[in-house]
Amino acid sequence: MNPARPGRRDLRILVYRLALALAFLVLVGRLGALQMTRAEYYQEAADVNRFRLEHTLAARGVMYDRRGHLLVRNMPRLTVSIVPAYLPEDEVERRAMLSRLSELIDMPLTAPPASAEIPGRLAHTVQHASTRAPGILDILKDALLAPYRPVLIKSGIARDVAMMLEEQHLDWPGVLVQAEAVRDYLYGPLTAHILGYMGPVPSERAAAYQEAGYDASRHLVGLQGLEYSHEAELRGEDGQKLVEVDVSGRQVRTVGEPSATVPGYNLNLTIDLDLQRTVTDILQAQLTSLGKKEGVVILINPQTGEVLALVSLPSYDNNAFTGGISSEVLQALLADPSHPLVNHGISGMFPPGSTFKLVPATGALEEGVVTTASRLSCGGILWLPNFYYPGDPSLAQPFYCWIHHGYHGSHGALGIVAAIGQSCDIYFYQLAGGYRDRFQGLGHERLAYYAELLGYGRQSGIDLPGETTGLVPDPQWKRANYNESWVTGDTYNMAIGQGYVLATPLQVVNMTAAVANGGTLYRPQIVHQVVDAGGRIAQAFAPDVIRSVPVSAENIDIVRQGMRAAVSGAGATARGINVPGVAVAGKTGSAEYFADDDRDGLPDRNKDGTLPTHAWFTAFAPYDNPEVAIVVFVYGGGEGSGTAVPVANEVLRYYFSREAGGTMP
Repeated sequence: MNPARPGRRDLRILVYRLALALAFLVLVGRLGALQMTRAEYYQEAADVNRFRLEHTLAARGVMYDRRGHLLVRNMPRLTVSIVPAYLPEDEVERRAMLSRLSELIDMPLTAPPASAEIPGRLAHTVQHASTRAPGILDILKDALLAPYRPVLIKSGIARDVAMMLEEQHLDWPGVLVQAEAVRDYLYGPLTAHILGYMGPVPSERAAAYQEAGYDASRHLVGLQGLEYSHEAELRGEDGQKLVEVDVSGRQVRTVGEPSATVPGYNLNLTIDLDLQRTVTDILQAQLTSLGKKEGVVILINPQTGEVLALVSLPSYDNNAFTGGISSEVLQALLADPSHPLVNHGISGMFPPGSTFKLVPATGALEEGVVTTASRLSCGGILWLPNFYYPGDPSLAQPFYCWIHHGYHGSHGALGIVAAIGQSCDIYFYQLAGGYRDRFQGLGHERLAYYAELLGYGRQSGIDLPGETTGLVPDPQWKRANYNESWVTGDTYNMAIGQGYVLATPLQVVNMTAAVANGGTLYRPQIVHQVVDAGGRIAQAFAPDVIRSVPVSAENIDIVRQGMRAAVSGAGATARGINVPGVAVAGKTGSAEYFADDDRDGLPDRNKDGTLPTHAWFTAFAPYDNPEVAIVVFVYGGGEGSGTAVPVANEVLRYYFSREAGGTMP
């Protein structure tokens, strides 16, 4: 074997050296170029991997009753979040890790098929609900646009599961166990319709919340009750901090000075928790004894408009919405014909029955239609000539007084005080609609005018969402809805709180409060004070006057006398009221309605052909210096005197016995 010539070997070595030198120069040049031209870019990329901006949610304000009892608080809850950027790059490894996580936290990888849609009839009450919960992969797919931001996977993780996840943190990069604050409603159904509940930002309102500084991925918002109406005060201001993280995405240290959170304001309410509880028990006992489900009791201070108790039954447990309500529970609530999610006190619209008679009484006195010396006769039946054929007596329409139905009797000639006390229907038919040429009544225009002055047909402005307006009908409304003309019979029916007129229990008690205090209509208030975390008052709510009703004090006092006669006068309809040492004035009501919605199990009509009735009673006390006004409503409860009056009697006995510091027999 001949050795290679030395010159040829040296040439090869030289070529190798030149190639190596060239490659080195290329690497050095590339490195220099990267350091000089892309240094800032790669530094930022490294910092993104090493640092993370974390937002610290502000502590939400809590709520207290008027005596300082805590009603809702914040409780810690464990959550699992994932930082997508730190998940394993290998698809098989990542899938295996997420599958194991799915088993541990009992959450599917992908969402199951969509279930049936939730009925929309209570959309105004349930503002955010979903029957199709997303899976882990669904959530991560939506989070790819911000891979270094932790995305919440599941809340309410059991402590033992959280500990297992913490033990796996080195093998499961990107999986974080954190703590968040959630609402704990200490009295659940007792205050649910007042406090409301929280939930995720509704998708249909996401843009508006984003403009207000909310992040739908991490913020919960009030959806009902005071949680919704006072969201701005309760929310607080979030803080943030820059943290350094390790290769698993876990915090190593805080970099720089974090911006502190500002806790939300607390709310001091006008509600009295003990009174709320007692009223609920009394109303529930009456409903149970009657086999009914729906009822309302509201008490307010007629001198200020403060709401002392607001009970709407049936209720619901607002704690079920903490962390997301299950589709099964939500479907059951929505399917319940008694509508437990609805606050019937402010959202329910019902014919107010004879409680409405205070309106034509007030208007007729102020307009001079009657005086205390005037008398109108009740013969048990009033025959109203036919609107189109007034000369044909065979076509006249009978209008009955309640006393005729039960006793085939009549009230005879009555003055206005006795007519209110005995709740004579025929008296108020004539008072509002007149009778032939013998008597010129108030008329439907003036009747509607005084109804609106006393708060009907308008929202009161109470600081709760979902309040309805009720209905004060007029000829234009009837023409638009029924394509019919307004007739005297419509005015007759409206005068006794029947026909087309509708009201909420809150409107009825607010009217009563205005009569009690001499003619001032207040905006009902539930929040008394807004205070900061240190207990300093940030906002105090003074009594808010809607209007001073333009009715003389003398005429208001005559109506008050009539309400007093309803409790203690001859033929009184509310003689069941017996509060020792306290003079009570009130007005009963029994409002017919069509029972066609299966809410109470009643047939459309009774055996005698009459319609079933709602039971009403409204009152104030003490008579000379009113400090409380009350309304009781029982859906399908029958006669107000037999159903609603006993509830009010027990409530008022409790209220005044407690105020006196004793216990009444």
